[in-house]
Amino acid sequence: MFQTATTVLDWLGVVAFATTGALVASRKQMDVVGFVVLGTVTGIGGGTLRDLLLGLPVFWVHEPAYLVICAVVSVLLFFTAHIPQSRYRTLLWLDAIGLTMFAVTGAEKATQAGVQFTVAAAMGVITATAGGIVRDLLGGETPVILSREIYASAALAGAVVYIAFIAIGAPRETALGAGFAIGFLIRAAALRYGWSLPRYRQDPGDLT
Repeated sequence: MFQTATTVLDWLGVVAFATTGALVASRKQMDVVGFVVLGTVTGIGGGTLRDLLLGLPVFWVHEPAYLVICAVVSVLLFFTAHIPQSRYRTLLWLDAIGLTMFAVTGAEKATQAGVQFTVAAAMGVITATAGGIVRDLLGGETPVILSREIYASAALAGAVVYIAFIAIGAPRETALGAGFAIGFLIRAAALRYGWSLPRYRQDPGDLT
């Protein structure tokens, strides 16, 4: 049951992020190859970096179905991306889903690899954000992680909640669900209400 829950979250995260990559390609009016490239690097980029840092076999090398689903989703979006009324709002909400799913599954894979909890939390954030960073850079967009909105901190919250539940002996399904719920609610609230973390403001005295 646990492995099924983790696998479902992982696949949903890949599909959600591949969709956001294809939507960025649609905003930039790319051809179908551009759709597939952006969709694929977004869908698998974070997990690839996580596995490399943990010294694990890169997941899609042994399960090429991940590549196939990214390509299929991207091609489908090539023909249907004009349907949403607001591509950017759609992109942000799908990105929120992928972000929080990858935060908890990334933290889960890291804990399975035997790393310390602080490292597992960092891997959750890396898994959740790396693909989106590459997507935005290739698409000529300002990376969402550098915006004022709460983004990486939502992924961190989801990963930390998952780890905390595991640490107190909660069932893994409960930990996954709680981590996803908290991370998504924080990101959703940031999108809905415009929440942001305090920004650095230079003291006028520093200029003298």
